[in-house]
Amino acid sequence: MKRISKVLPILLLLSIILAACGGAAEPEVLEVEVTRVVTETEYVEAEPTDVTVVEFWTTDNEPERLDVYEEIAERYMAEHPEIEIRIVPIDEASLSQRIATAQAANRLPDIVRMGIERVSAFAADGILDEAAAEAVINSIGIDDFRASPLEMVTNPSTGMYAAIPFDGWIQAIWYRTDVFEEAGLSAPTTWDTLDAACDGLPGTGNLLYALALGTDPGQNYGHQVFEQFAISNNAWPFDEDGNVTMNTPEMIEALRFYTELQRCALPGPQYWRGAREAYELDQAGMLFYSTYIMDDLVEGSGLEEGGQVEIPVENLPLVTGFAPELASPNGSATYGQLVTLAIMAGADEAAQDVVEFFMTGDNYLDILALAPFGKVPVLKSAVEGWGELSPYFANYSEETLAQIANGFETMSRWLFRPDYDAAQRAVIGDIEGRTLIPQVISNIALEGTMTPETAAEFLQEQVEQLYADRLAE
Repeated sequence: MKRISKVLPILLLLSIILAACGGAAEPEVLEVEVTRVVTETEYVEAEPTDVTVVEFWTTDNEPERLDVYEEIAERYMAEHPEIEIRIVPIDEASLSQRIATAQAANRLPDIVRMGIERVSAFAADGILDEAAAEAVINSIGIDDFRASPLEMVTNPSTGMYAAIPFDGWIQAIWYRTDVFEEAGLSAPTTWDTLDAACDGLPGTGNLLYALALGTDPGQNYGHQVFEQFAISNNAWPFDEDGNVTMNTPEMIEALRFYTELQRCALPGPQYWRGAREAYELDQAGMLFYSTYIMDDLVEGSGLEEGGQVEIPVENLPLVTGFAPELASPNGSATYGQLVTLAIMAGADEAAQDVVEFFMTGDNYLDILALAPFGKVPVLKSAVEGWGELSPYFANYSEETLAQIANGFETMSRWLFRPDYDAAQRAVIGDIEGRTLIPQVISNIALEGTMTPETAAEFLQEQVEQLYADRLAE
């Protein structure tokens, strides 16, 4: 119904009459009966112009990978024009800070691709939508997920899934079997054989270094490599009673052994890029790296300034050994990574459907195809398709491929220890997020400002404070 009033024309006429009579006399107040005419009109629903924006942060931030994320997002938006997906590249090292800034501004994204080490800390902060994660996992099919990744994302405080497993990789020491054989060295699967290779490899031909050690204080690479050494020596951040144990004899010994490897390593602060290039260029005989390296050993990895490494070693994968397990007199460890998709608190409900879309059929295989060796599927139904994603699989043995496909079942991480509660797992995430381990490694191996003992005491103090802060929340 539309109501049209005749008051305005009448008032206008009165104003004209009064103006004509002059301004001295008191105006006469006239009572005017006003009639309203009511007419019927037809309402037409307006076309909706607003769309729901789903902001998707991804640590798959290389341009060619972002292109694929964008393509999958376009497919989704073509089917759901009321949804706009915004893909935002995020650097892994700065993720915690970026999330903290977004949280302070009350502008958290809807979906975040991130490593498992962040999940516990963010869950403890209350910024993950666990009900949404549960809904997605159940919708995809809980039986389709491998059991171990589901255990890794379970919040021990709530018993709920805090994030959705997405993909992952296994870390190993990749080594030149031909060079090891010529030097009479055993595979670097123990502290002793690794130590022997450190002294036996440098100085022959172009191969000047045994390895490139993770020593850059601002990069997670050093933490990832060191943690395998620590676990292999039974060094953990907390004991069974919940005490911080960053200054134990086992931790000090792991710090000492790791940093002493610098004697045969590339100089200066190093992280994964320098380590990868040194191995591919025949300058180092060993490489700590995830399974992401497998296609790079065939065709050469991308250079930071553009282009690709030209590998001088013929058939490098055929003379490359795979040593995922590292043993010490106190134990052994295999290190790996699980990558998750987290739905953040306050996310639009559409985020659940977007995550499921990215993990369905060809969409998921397109993500895995970005780096098949570094993106081992968490869904059983995707394994067969994953095995056909790259011709480079043919360059490696069946034994190596089987180890990769089943790698989630053997991974060790500080974060995965089952008796750690949510606060302890959150602290472990904080340790990595603040790059505490790379900082002390740099101070010992490069700067000489710490010893393994003083570094362990520094870590003990820092982690005790982080733990106290978590318990006070």
